Amino acid sequence: MAILNVTPDSFYAASRIGSTDELVRRAHQALADGAAILDLGACSTRPNSIPATEEEEWQRLEPALDALRTAMPDTQLSLDTFRPEIARRALEQFGSMIINDVSGGNDEMFDVVRTYRAPYIWTICGKYEWLNHIDRLADIDLILDPGLGFIGGVDNDYACLRQLDRLREYGREILVGVSRKSMIWKLLGITPEDSLTGTQVLHLYALQHGATILRVHDVRAAAHTIRLYNKIYNNK
Repeated sequence: MAILNVTPDSFYAASRIGSTDELVRRAHQALADGAAILDLGACSTRPNSIPATEEEEWQRLEPALDALRTAMPDTQLSLDTFRPEIARRALEQFGSMIINDVSGGNDEMFDVVRTYRAPYIWTICGKYEWLNHIDRLADIDLILDPGLGFIGGVDNDYACLRQLDRLREYGREILVGVSRKSMIWKLLGITPEDSLTGTQVLHLYALQHGATILRVHDVRAAAHTIRLYNKIYNNK
C-alpha cells in the first residue's frame, strides 16, 4: 500500500504532494514499483498536528480522487480519513474503495462502511482488548491494523508490535504501517529522512509475524523486502 499525501504538513516532508499532476505521476510510479493499493490522505494525523477542517479535507480530496479515478480507474484505492462524512462523500461520488480510519472507528463510521460495503481498516491503537468485541463488526470486511504510532510512546509501540501474532487468529488481512515513524527515528536518534533502513527491518519483522499489507512511503524498497522474505520463507 503506497502512501499518497495531498497535505502540506505530513510528518515526512518528501511524502507531501502539491498538485494533481504530481499526484498522478507519483501514483503511476508507485504502481510501477510494486504497489497494489494507493492510500490517499488529505488530513495529517501526525502527533501534535492541527487537523484540517472537514471542508478543507474534502477540498483536497475531491480533485485528487477525481484525478486518480480518471488516470487509473481499475486501481484499488484506499482513503485515509477518520471522518464518516468524508468517507460517505467519497464512496458516493467515486465508488468502491477501502476506508482507512486511524481513529479506531465509531458507530457512524461503521454504518457508512456497512451501507457502501467498503472494506474497512480497523486501527486498534494498541488496544488488543478491543478484539474481544470483533463479533459486532462481523458483517464488515475488516482489515486489522495494530495502530503503530498512535499508541503513545516508543516503548508502547514496540510492546504492541511484539503482540502482532495475536491478530492472526481472526483470519483477516493484517496491515502494518511503520514507515519512517517515530518508533524508528526517535529510538535511533535520527530523522524520518534517515529511517529507511530501520523501516525495512520492521517490515521484515511484521511479515514474519503475520502482516499481509505494508503501508509504505518507499514502495520499491518495501517490494524488495517482500521479495526477499518470500524467497526465504516460501521459496518464491
